[in-house]
Amino acid sequence: SPEEPPARLTPEEARTLASWDRDLDALTGELLRAREAVRDVPVPASLTASELMRLAADPDGFAQELVRPMPRPPQPAARRGTRFHAWVESRFEELPLPMLGPEDLPGGGPDEAEIADERDLDALKEAFERTEYARRTPHRVEVPFQFVLAGRVIRGRIDAVYKEGDGADATYEIVDWKTSRTHTADPLQLAVYRLAWAELQGVPPESVQASFLYVRSGETARPRNLPGRAELERLLLEEPGGAPPDGPPDEPAPDGG
Repeated sequence: SPEEPPARLTPEEARTLASWDRDLDALTGELLRAREAVRDVPVPASLTASELMRLAADPDGFAQELVRPMPRPPQPAARRGTRFHAWVESRFEELPLPMLGPEDLPGGGPDEAEIADERDLDALKEAFERTEYARRTPHRVEVPFQFVLAGRVIRGRIDAVYKEGDGADATYEIVDWKTSRTHTADPLQLAVYRLAWAELQGVPPESVQASFLYVRSGETARPRNLPGRAELERLLLEEPGGAPPDGPPDEPAPDGG
């Protein structure tokens, strides 16, 4: 019989695969760097927001990860989170095609783990629809950023930005979707996102609010007194593992919040 043409990916599936490709590229780069001979453990010239958070929480542990990164087993929760983020993005962009379920994929029907995974993803979608953000149209979604902090490039991706007002009176709310069952997200993540967006837009940090939405419960957490540029730069002024910084630190920029 003639070979069937490959199925086309839906927009949601394409975003999920692109996210996996970015993660694989980052892991490959870290593995290649780890194989080089290392005596001191300098902070890399480029960090993700997640790496900056690990550096702040455990400098010595972060240094050990740089020298000898350990492979991490696949995390179903992380996959669900990636798929949920892709669904939210496609929802606001009004992309009409649904994502294929396990029963639509080649190789037979889904096993019990796949069925449970699909049910959990459906529960996350239903929970999101009950939140205030389901009825608000974001200004931007899945916003990539990079900016320089203490001489190093910090990069990441903001889930959603909401805007109120226009011109000089405009204010913004950055929202990060949290799909885990715990409510232990680190406010440092929001501090980085807040500063990145403020500098990307050329607005004062005090005009930017930052929030976690814990999707399962619908709870919104808005930490107060987030650190500004000066405090974030201090996290990078001392290298993990005891190595001194490379040269004198840059003069911190004035902090607006």
